[in-house]
Amino acid sequence: MKKSLALVTAILLSAIALAVFFHSKKLASSSEKTAAQQDAAVQKALATANPQAVAVIASNFAAPLPQTIFYSVPRKPPVAPAGKPAPLEYTNLAPELVLDNVRSAIHNYGSMFNGNPVGVNSEITSQLNGHNPKQANFIRPEAGMRINDRGELVDPWGTPYFFHQLSGTEMEIRSAGPDKIMWTADDLVTE
Repeated sequence: MKKSLALVTAILLSAIALAVFFHSKKLASSSEKTAAQQDAAVQKALATANPQAVAVIASNFAAPLPQTIFYSVPRKPPVAPAGKPAPLEYTNLAPELVLDNVRSAIHNYGSMFNGNPVGVNSEITSQLNGHNPKQANFIRPEAGMRINDRGELVDPWGTPYFFHQLSGTEMEIRSAGPDKIMWTADDLVTE
C-alpha cells in the first residue's frame, strides 16, 4: 500500500510539474508576442507622429547627462611664504576701506531694491553696475572698486571677491588678501 501511495504521489507531482512547465512556456510565448505587438504599435504611432513630438519622445528616453557639481569642498590652502606681501595692483586705498566701500554698495543696493543682489561675482557686479530695474550704478572707481575683464569685482590685489549670501539682507564679502589665495589667514572678510 505504501508503494502504491508513493507511486501515485510521484505520478501526481510529475503531472503537476509538466503542467506548470507547459503553462509557463505558454505565458512566455504570449508575453513575447504581446511585447512584439506593443513595439509594432509604437513604431506605427511614431511613423505617423509630428517630427517635433518624436524628438521630444526620443529625448525623454535619452541617457541622462552627467551632473555638474556646483560646490566642492575647498582644498587645504598652501601655507603662504614668509616675506613681503604682494603689492596692491588696482588702488592706493587701504584694502579694508575698499572692502568696506563694496559692502556699502551692496547695502545701498539692498536698501533701494529691498534685498541684496544675487548670483556669482559677475552677476552681482552686473547688478551693481547698472543692470538693475532702476539702472542705478553703485560701483565707484574713486572708492577703489575695480572690475576685471571677466566682469568680476576684484580686490586691490586683483583677485575676485567671494560673495556669500547669508540671508535676503545679509551678505559676507571675502577678499583673498595679499597672498591671493582664498580661505587663508590673511583673508579680509566683512558682512
